Amino acid sequence: MEFEFEGRTEKEAIDRAAGELGLEKDDFDVEILETQKSGLFKKGLVRIRVHVGNFGVSSKSSSSTAEKSAARPSEKRQNDSMERDRITGGSSQAVFGEPEPQNEFEEKMIEFTSGLIERMGYPGKVSILFRDNSKLGLKIDSGYSSILIGKKGKNLDALQLLLNIYAGRLGKEEVRIILDTENYRIRREESLVRLAYNVAEKVRESRGSILLEPMNPFDRWLIHTTLNDIGDVETKSEGDGLYKQVRVFYRGLK
Repeated sequence: MEFEFEGRTEKEAIDRAAGELGLEKDDFDVEILETQKSGLFKKGLVRIRVHVGNFGVSSKSSSSTAEKSAARPSEKRQNDSMERDRITGGSSQAVFGEPEPQNEFEEKMIEFTSGLIERMGYPGKVSILFRDNSKLGLKIDSGYSSILIGKKGKNLDALQLLLNIYAGRLGKEEVRIILDTENYRIRREESLVRLAYNVAEKVRESRGSILLEPMNPFDRWLIHTTLNDIGDVETKSEGDGLYKQVRVFYRGLK
C-alpha cells in the first residue's frame, strides 16, 4: 500500500505519516517526492510517499487512512524527542526492578523470543525492557549479542520483524515490539548522527556528493532529519526495496 503526506520538513511529514497510519517510523519505507526549502517569503514543503506492507497497518488504521490522508488535519502533532519516540513512545512505564512478564501476552512474547534464539543456536535471557499501551520493549542478554545484532543491525531487525508478526497472530496488532540487546539501538542512533555531520562536512569541502551504505527506513530517516536544517546540503534516497542508500550532496546557499 502507498500513501502520500506533506509537511514543512521531512521530519514533520514522516511524523504525520506515522501518526495517521498508526505505525512506527521503521515500519514503512519513505520516498521523497518533492523538497522545497523555506525562504524569505515562502514556507518549506516536503512531500513524501510511504510504502507500507500489508501486515504493517492495523485493521483500524487501514480502514480510515485514505480518508485521514485526504483530510490533511491542520493541527500539528506534538513531537517527542527522537530517541524517546522510537524506544519508549514518551509514555512508557519504567520497568527497572520488574523486568518479569506481567501478563500472558508478555509471557508468550518472552517464550517465543527465547525459543527463537535458542533454535538459532544463540541462547540468552529475555526480559522486559519497557512497556506501555502501544509498545513492548524486549531485551536479550546473551553472550552472542554481536551475532544476534548482525551487520548494521540487520539480524536484530529481522528478529524484531518476526516478533511483531507473532504479536499480530496473538491478536495484538496494535502493540509494537521493540527488540534490543547491549543497547545497540541507542548506540546505532548516536553513530548515525555523527556520520551524518561528518559526511556533510566532507561534501561541503568537495562541493560534490557522497552515497552512503544501504540502510533501513528508520536509519535513512535519521540521516535526512539530522541534515535537514543545513542550508547548503541536501539528501535523497536512491535505490529500490527496503534497504536504500542516502546520497548527501552539496547544493550551495540560495
